[in-house]
Amino acid sequence: MAEHRRGANLPSIGGFNRTVVLDAVRRSPDGLSRVELASRTGLSAQTVSNVTRFLIEAGMIVESGTVVAGRGKPRTILRLEPGSRYAVGVHVDPAVVTYVLLDLAGTVVASSTTSTPTADDPSEVVRTIGSAVDGLIADAGVDVDGVLGVGIASPGPIDVDAGIVVDPPFLPRWRDVPLRDALAEATGYPVLLEKDVTAAAVGEMFLAGESSARNFAFVYFGTGFGVGLVVDHEPVRGVGSNAGDAGHIMVDQRSLAGTPDGSGTRGEVGAAVAPDRLVRIARERGVALSGGGDAAGAVSPDGPVSSDGSVDAVNRAWDELAEAIADGDEAATTLAAEAGTVMGDAAVVIVNLLDIDRVVFGGPFWSRIASAALPAARAAIVGSPLLVPKHAVDVVESDRGADVAAVGAACLVLDAALSPRASGLLIRR
Repeated sequence: MAEHRRGANLPSIGGFNRTVVLDAVRRSPDGLSRVELASRTGLSAQTVSNVTRFLIEAGMIVESGTVVAGRGKPRTILRLEPGSRYAVGVHVDPAVVTYVLLDLAGTVVASSTTSTPTADDPSEVVRTIGSAVDGLIADAGVDVDGVLGVGIASPGPIDVDAGIVVDPPFLPRWRDVPLRDALAEATGYPVLLEKDVTAAAVGEMFLAGESSARNFAFVYFGTGFGVGLVVDHEPVRGVGSNAGDAGHIMVDQRSLAGTPDGSGTRGEVGAAVAPDRLVRIARERGVALSGGGDAAGAVSPDGPVSSDGSVDAVNRAWDELAEAIADGDEAATTLAAEAGTVMGDAAVVIVNLLDIDRVVFGGPFWSRIASAALPAARAAIVGSPLLVPKHAVDVVESDRGADVAAVGAACLVLDAALSPRASGLLIRR
């Protein structure tokens, strides 16, 4: 069972105690009584009573039945009211912008997509995304006053302090786009900006609830290859909030060897598994795929660009690769397994470095080949002769699907609003 945050009984920090209690209820799907809340949070019975009264009046928790626990008065169970608050998540990807609306429990209640706008005119980017966010909320029939904010997951690098998308690979002309503040002004909601791999890790941690692992790596395979890290229940962001670029990790590329950066079978993991390169290899091996990723296409350790400059073509071909895997095509299945093995080899470096016991694979390109890639990645990690830790390493796939970064972006908002942080208790001068 995950550890619950501990509260305090000082009247001056009631806001912190509310998040402590709400966090405890959120992490307990079956609900908790006031007695259990006092035990888990360390708050006094009176403080729990005051806090729960406030949360009930705010509509964020509800009384839901009673339970008899020994002698005395039956205990009233308190549960989260998912429909009381919402958060919007936006994932900016070279191929598509994905939007999701999550309720307080982290359930996706609505989603949509738009084509990724060019950043020649930053104001047009803001108008496109802002309009899509407003439409998502309106179509879901959600009270705008119940929306806590908008989270944006973007490829790095980003300037999180200034709220700027700096110059991500494969987003042409997206340079120094002031997305956070402009979108906040356009929508009227608070906006958070996060790197996509970190957003995915936050979403995985937030939605796991009681089963949340203390330490894990989220191997993110989308347009690029990255790793989001969680250590001691906290995401690792780094000084500039751009941690997670892992495409340059050197591995044995095995049957995928031959990248420009390589020497023999050694090379960068990002270059080896770049989706456009894998599409080209699949076609060379006889898998029938349409445009994107041909021999003239450029390969980068950070992601795919097809010969016509369009990631859309690669994305369409990747869908066809996924269909071939589902249909049992041997060449397609073998290729996906080879990619999983190479990614697993890279993950061993992270496991050794941080001594973690859980590796989660996910992302929009990963989810479509997971049936073949995950077993190979798991075997590469747990069977690696280079693996240092002697404890078991759990290797799993995220169940958040292809929209994991957008879901994670919305979870950033929920986490910021609902998760207690001791730093909030500091007296600032």
